[in-house]
Order: sequence, then structure tokens, then C-alpha cells
Amino acid sequence: MKSANDNVPALISLNAAAAMTSLSRTMINRYRAEGRFPVHVDLGDRRIAFVRAEVEEWIKGKIAARSTAQAA
Repeated sequence: MKSANDNVPALISLNAAAAMTSLSRTMINRYRAEGRFPVHVDLGDRRIAFVRAEVEEWIKGKIAARSTAQAA
């Protein structure tokens, strides 16, 4: 059975994004500054989050890039 919230994008904290990607917060911030990580969502003063699906897609892209590089 599907929940009523299944279609609502989930937001995750910087710490959760770091845990999902195995990157440090510093590295994520560096990638953000270089435009190499999903754009954050402003939640308020000094608080940001990321869309979980976008971080998951970023991870899938990294895995796909690895597969492509190995095939070459």
C-alpha cells in the first residue's frame, strides 16, 4: 500500500547527504561551489537541505561513470 506522502520529494540534511555519498561535509561543499553536486534548498537562516532523489541520481551517475570508464 502506498502512503499519501509517496509523491512528496524528501529533503535530507547535509549530514545525511554526506552519509549517503560517503563524502565529508567539506567535500560536498567544495563540489557544490564547483557546481558538481545537486543544488541545495534553503530552509531558513543557516539551514539547507537536499532533495533525496537528486542526491540518489548523483550517486547513480557516479556509478554509471565508473562503468563507462571501465569499459573503455
